[in-house]
Amino acid sequence: MNPLWGIAGMAADRALGLGPAAVRYVVRRDVAAAMADGVVLLGDHYRPAADDRPLPVVLIRSPYGRAGLPGTVFAAPLARRGFQVFIQSTRGTFGSGGLFRPFTGEREDGLATVAWLRDQPWCDGQVSMTGGSYLGHTQWAVAPYADPPLRSVSLNITAAKMSAAFYQHGAPNLQNVLNWIGLIGRQERGLRAVIPGPLRVARMRRALRKVPLQAADTDVAGAPVTFWRDFVQHSCPGDEFWAGADHDRADLARLPPVSMVTGWWDLFVPLQLRDYAAIRAAGGTARIIVGPWAHGEPGEIKAITRQDIAWLEHHLRGGPPPPGPPVRVFLQKAGRWLEFGQWPPPATVATAYHLRARGRLALGPEPGDAPPRTFVYDPADPTPSAGGPLLQPPGKQVDNRAIEARPDVLTYTTDPLPAAQDLVGPVSARIFARTGRRHADLFVRVCDVDETGLSRNIVDGIRRLSPQTVPAGDVRAGADRVLAVEVELYPTAYRVQAGHRIRVQVSGGAFPRFPRNFGTAEPFGSATRAVPCQFEIYHDSRHPSCVFLPVLPCP
Repeated sequence: MNPLWGIAGMAADRALGLGPAAVRYVVRRDVAAAMADGVVLLGDHYRPAADDRPLPVVLIRSPYGRAGLPGTVFAAPLARRGFQVFIQSTRGTFGSGGLFRPFTGEREDGLATVAWLRDQPWCDGQVSMTGGSYLGHTQWAVAPYADPPLRSVSLNITAAKMSAAFYQHGAPNLQNVLNWIGLIGRQERGLRAVIPGPLRVARMRRALRKVPLQAADTDVAGAPVTFWRDFVQHSCPGDEFWAGADHDRADLARLPPVSMVTGWWDLFVPLQLRDYAAIRAAGGTARIIVGPWAHGEPGEIKAITRQDIAWLEHHLRGGPPPPGPPVRVFLQKAGRWLEFGQWPPPATVATAYHLRARGRLALGPEPGDAPPRTFVYDPADPTPSAGGPLLQPPGKQVDNRAIEARPDVLTYTTDPLPAAQDLVGPVSARIFARTGRRHADLFVRVCDVDETGLSRNIVDGIRRLSPQTVPAGDVRAGADRVLAVEVELYPTAYRVQAGHRIRVQVSGGAFPRFPRNFGTAEPFGSATRAVPCQFEIYHDSRHPSCVFLPVLPCP
């Protein structure tokens, strides 16, 4: 190993919050593995320099290259601790043959790679997988199906049902997907092509407002990107095109032990917590850490690396299991970690805060027949989004006052809280609404309002309404044509301080995080004709609109 590698490795370990590591390793580059159809994928093989015995292998499958961030963050730190690692470029990326068709074909290649590894003289037959984001998806594509099973997986910042991250309850996740398109469409042109700068930001803004949206990929990537065309052409609920990307219907009892790390501001967190609960319900072994992070934030990457090393030490080397209960979550605005034996925490109480007349939010429903409040959503001047779980900053918490002052946003606010409230668990809303168009979006956000009036977002959720989704199990139509709409918001662990107020926003969209709803039956990628939509939001005794907040009793 080059001495400079050792110095760089120590610097990387310090940046990742890791202790010193002294194992020397060698790397064999561009190792070829043939897939069932003859396509050859390339990988880099890391192994301890002083040990030529067959050893377990940690497999990492990445579309982002092998020498960059995946190698620095995921492969090399493991190699410095004596693990044998094989990091492979997925089909059609960084030297591997074939066409990169994200998410839909990783099962076949992943299983073929595991079988190939087990046939190598330097592998003892034991294979674990690790990584995060798309590298986590490649694990979901293999782990429920590998025979014999993998030894362990680290399903970090990812989801079994990937299509649910593309389309949040029917609403396309426009801003996050287009940002990712800009990355994968340019990543092999060099570092300068993917570093955010004023020109890239301006191109992204233009692309988000493009009409129609179906060619927006050329604005941000400079050329058509296959995944973007798939995204805009297969957006209808239940489109079977995404069956190969979704693994939530796999036999979870066949999963090996699972480690998970995610963040409260990560776009995958609601799906990942649902996956965790499903794995435990199926009898599987799993642990999860949820911190105060956005997707790929340095703190999240540090936690992933530390947890993955501990997980692999236990499952590949027989070291001690990670200490403590299996669920560890950060309580935001309290600055401390909470530990539970399960998720959701059994002690939480789903407290219904009801929307009331004159913009009030209270624990009891509105008595009598209060008239509905109304607003008009105009796609020509769409309700803007601010903060939240975004791939690119500014995300997380931001000032919402400018949005709340708009006429197309309704707000409902409590009195100042007499004591702090810890909100820990899933959040949902039931909104009674009548819309002037059959095609519309309903966006709900919960905010924390401090003593100065500053309103910061905590969680939110959206529901796309159309003739295909009304009526459905979570959208019911009454005889008066008023819809009862169940809206799943993001989960959280968050302390609302005493003296603060809780606020609920209701609006018809959040652009550009989600695309403008044009109010017609045109697919969102090809839509060009836009019409305004009037909303009536009900909050009377027959239509008790409310938000369900998971209140954790104070100890």
